[in-house]
Amino acid sequence: MKGENIFKRKDGRWEARYVKNRDSSGKIIYGYCYGKTYKEAKEKVSGFKPSGNVASRSSAGQNSAKHCRFGFFCDEWLQSCRGRLKESTCERYRTAVENHIKPKLGSCLPQAITDEKISEFSSILLLEGLAPKTVKDVLIVLRLALKFAAKQLPYGLPEPEIFYPKEQKKEARVLSIDEQNRLVSYLSEDLDSCKFGVLLAMLTGLRIGELCALKWENISVRERTIRVGATMQRLRNEDVGPRTKVVVGSPKSDLSSRIIPLSDAAVGLCKLMEVKDRSAYILTGNSEFIEPRTLQYRLKRYTEDCGLEGVHFHTLRHTFATRCVEVGFEIKSLSEILGHSTTTITMERYVHSSLKLKRENMQKLTAVGM
Repeated sequence: MKGENIFKRKDGRWEARYVKNRDSSGKIIYGYCYGKTYKEAKEKVSGFKPSGNVASRSSAGQNSAKHCRFGFFCDEWLQSCRGRLKESTCERYRTAVENHIKPKLGSCLPQAITDEKISEFSSILLLEGLAPKTVKDVLIVLRLALKFAAKQLPYGLPEPEIFYPKEQKKEARVLSIDEQNRLVSYLSEDLDSCKFGVLLAMLTGLRIGELCALKWENISVRERTIRVGATMQRLRNEDVGPRTKVVVGSPKSDLSSRIIPLSDAAVGLCKLMEVKDRSAYILTGNSEFIEPRTLQYRLKRYTEDCGLEGVHFHTLRHTFATRCVEVGFEIKSLSEILGHSTTTITMERYVHSSLKLKRENMQKLTAVGM
């Protein structure tokens, strides 16, 4: 598997390589384990994998820690994240490390990664065309990796002063009432399980991963609720087989696990499409699932068919939140329905009032003579 350093030799045996130590220049010294099968080699090498704490190793390891390059500490830190963080979080960290941090800073000693060097690193990423939000995310990962490295070095590291690039606020795409009605009409015409799921998302503000993981057992028509308790993602596969895999795990945050009350329209749709098999997925009506990438492709086809442009699945969530505000929804309730930690996130990221609503609010000043 890519990234594991486990290979099949010409003699038929499997060879697993691990980082044994570093020389005075920081160059890796490898150790090797062998097995008749991939599994045997992997099990053997796991006993030699770093625990994530350089300081707890042999005296030789302690003495060489100050000579280790930053890339080494990044690998150690990523290894320490496994098991204690969500798989999706580990994958996000790994991507930032492998694609951006190690290529540019991996060969440096941690002591040499100064505030000036970090600022230069940030500028290079921006010049390469990365969005300010992406650069900020990479810098956050860099800070975490440096903090880990500081704990492993005899004298630590000074706390870096990192300036994050200013993000340009991008106006989110929200469907107008006319566009929304057009899409609802299109989806309702030849209604199937997938189109039903898209309509349900428009009526509840569900995230795409949450919808893909939703099963009929999570919906109660009698109680008129949806229980959100899982999300579906495609992540890198670290085992033998395909490069990626579909994973169903816990939602984005603790507050993302929530109960959403259903409107009359949503209850009516659920009654129409409900299947007997409670373990069936909403989007298929059976044991098969539709992953987020596939659902995004289908939504693109749906919106193109009814003449809508620039619509992504998150557009439905933006539209739901905006419609709720337009009809006078209480923000705290809306925030909880969307699964946000604060009402500030709801207001800043998802709520976009229409010009019509703004005019109506301005007209209220007439009552006080303004």
